Amino acid sequence: MAGEMKGFDEWKPFIAMVAIDFSFAIVNILLKKVLDEGMNHLVLITYRLTISTIFLSPISYFWERNSRPKLTPRIVCYLFLSAIVGSSITQYFFLLGIQYTSATFACAFVNMVPMVTFIMALPFGIETVDLKCNSGRAKVLGTLVCLCGAVILTLYKGVPLFDHSKSTGTQITMMDHGIKLSSTRNKERWTIGSVALVAGTLLWSSWFLVQSNISKLYPCQYSSTTIMNFFGAIQSAILGLCTSRNLSVWVLRGKAQVLTVMFAGMIASGLGFVGMSWCVKKRGPVFTAAFSPLVQIMAAMIGIPMFHEQLHVGSLLGSIIVIIGLYILLWGKKKEMQKLEQVQEAQAMKEQEQRPLPVTIRVSVDDDSRCP
Repeated sequence: MAGEMKGFDEWKPFIAMVAIDFSFAIVNILLKKVLDEGMNHLVLITYRLTISTIFLSPISYFWERNSRPKLTPRIVCYLFLSAIVGSSITQYFFLLGIQYTSATFACAFVNMVPMVTFIMALPFGIETVDLKCNSGRAKVLGTLVCLCGAVILTLYKGVPLFDHSKSTGTQITMMDHGIKLSSTRNKERWTIGSVALVAGTLLWSSWFLVQSNISKLYPCQYSSTTIMNFFGAIQSAILGLCTSRNLSVWVLRGKAQVLTVMFAGMIASGLGFVGMSWCVKKRGPVFTAAFSPLVQIMAAMIGIPMFHEQLHVGSLLGSIIVIIGLYILLWGKKKEMQKLEQVQEAQAMKEQEQRPLPVTIRVSVDDDSRCP
């Protein structure tokens, strides 16, 4: 029974990350729909984080009230930085990228997060590379392959793989001048969206590193996520008011916008961030980031048939290369962890063997030597 429970505990992070990525895929598709309807990016982020804060506040208060450590200025600064790189600014860049490209293409950029996280973790000593062993060489090779796939994703779009157009003969014979203007405008939007996704990927990767420090200083996932989303809501609200003085953009219109904000707030920004924080604490930042490709696969399975999301050759080719490089990197990471566990077990056995055995001294007193 104990062995079964231990095996289930080892699978908990895997199950959690699959569920989280599935919710993120649904959220990305819903976000694409409401953004195309004209919803303001920062308004969406503000409402999303506000709902997440309200949803998690009672859970964090009652669930962690006996184990919550004291908030210090250092922890508050970490949580404020975590809100910038994980909630407000990062979400703005990703939403901009989703609107100007597609949900499937945006998810493809998320595939680069494990590689970028690994590179960022090297200078801080969170990850190490030993080129003398196969695990170290695999991590470097996987990183380079991921980088090649990222370059293809960014610079090469290619032809669409699906034809969702329902154009009539009249639409096909539109004026050449109008077609050229539309094509140029689409290319500009695609470039802006790609740059925004690159910036979002860099910030999102840095969040995993910040979260690895927070999990050591403040190991309460519900409370840390609540405070982070609270800071993120304030940051995005200030940015939204500064960039748009039109208060009418803050009014939600239609059931789709309300549903998207509620689902994204409670499930994605709420329970999703709690689960990722827990996985970072249990398995580290690279492991948690390694499940990012599932978001694109799930988003494509849902978005292409249901919402006629477009998939281009460049996106497919770049994604395949990124995923190949990612799992080469993960193979090296797994071998490194196995080697580390073997070394730790050997050291523990050696220390146990060198530990001196306790000596028991028994003193017997003869009856003749007793005092009268």
